[in-house]
Amino acid sequence: MARLTMMHCLQESDVVTQSLQNAVEAGIISQDQAEKLSAFMQQDKPAIEAKTSPPRFDLANVLWYLGALIVMGAMSLFSTLAFSLMGSPALLVTAIVYAMVFVFAGHYLWHKRDLTTPGGLLITVAVSMAPLAIFALQDMLGWWAGQAKPGNYRDFYIWIKGGFIPMEVGTIIASLIALRYYRFPFILMIAAMALWFMSMDVADWLKGIDAYASFSLRQKVSMVFGLVLIPIAWAVDLARKDKDFGFWLHLVGAITFWGGLSAQSSDSELSKFVYCLINLALIGFAVFLSRRVYAVFGGLGLMMYLGHLAYRVFKDSLMFPFALSLLGLGVIGLGLLYYRRSAAINAALERALPAGLSRLRPAVRD
Repeated sequence: MARLTMMHCLQESDVVTQSLQNAVEAGIISQDQAEKLSAFMQQDKPAIEAKTSPPRFDLANVLWYLGALIVMGAMSLFSTLAFSLMGSPALLVTAIVYAMVFVFAGHYLWHKRDLTTPGGLLITVAVSMAPLAIFALQDMLGWWAGQAKPGNYRDFYIWIKGGFIPMEVGTIIASLIALRYYRFPFILMIAAMALWFMSMDVADWLKGIDAYASFSLRQKVSMVFGLVLIPIAWAVDLARKDKDFGFWLHLVGAITFWGGLSAQSSDSELSKFVYCLINLALIGFAVFLSRRVYAVFGGLGLMMYLGHLAYRVFKDSLMFPFALSLLGLGVIGLGLLYYRRSAAINAALERALPAGLSRLRPAVRD
């Protein structure tokens, strides 16, 4: 691959040199001007490539995202009881100061340094301060949307309580405001997670259900939420061609749908087989949308079903592991075949799809 890239760069350089030489021979520019243009284009090439080439997920990106996740985790998932004992006014001030600092730093990197990825991540961290600020404000006012106080701030990420709904609404609003000024896809992850939490907490408002029924209801709510979010992510793919805004929506949609589906329990072999078919459909859906996330979860679901067959249905069968091994080798073979002929297969798929269905297929994403 490196050799091919080097050869491609050399070919491009030869074409540019020949074009400049043709311009000299035609009397459009002088030889001295051609040499100066060639030198300038060589110096400016890295900057042009940085702006025109697609973003790469290299070590710098890994460190940027990791740092942002550590900050968000420190202020949310890993907040301790001592953190909550600071008191509501101190929590509110902490959230506001954090948000202001991260907005200022993110805005500076975004606009002044043209570093949109670290700048956008800092803006996302600022948005993640919204639930902390709203929790502190609710605690100061003693208003929990008609519910009892749901607990400490860290419980927001653990328990399902109706009193958390204002925090989720506020987080969604903060995400939309941030997206208005900073078109950074990762912000949608914060909004999607808040929407998911809200869909679960709304179920807590329903009265007259026991603990098991409540848990079952929340599973169904999570599954339905994923089913609603996936078409939204699909529509975003079709609408936006410049940036991959749909990735985080697809990820949250796949997690919530597949998680709610997989949490369902049934003793019926038919329902388990239907679960297997749904996961196979997810893999096919991944091919259609060019979204690997659905293939990942579909594959996990398929492995769970095969595990069920191994430990329950065919637990005393000596031949089942060997048959399953042959099936796995066959799947690997299909994967190798697709890898070698993916371009031809995708072209054939495009030709086979009806025009209306083909328009619903987004451009290749990942």
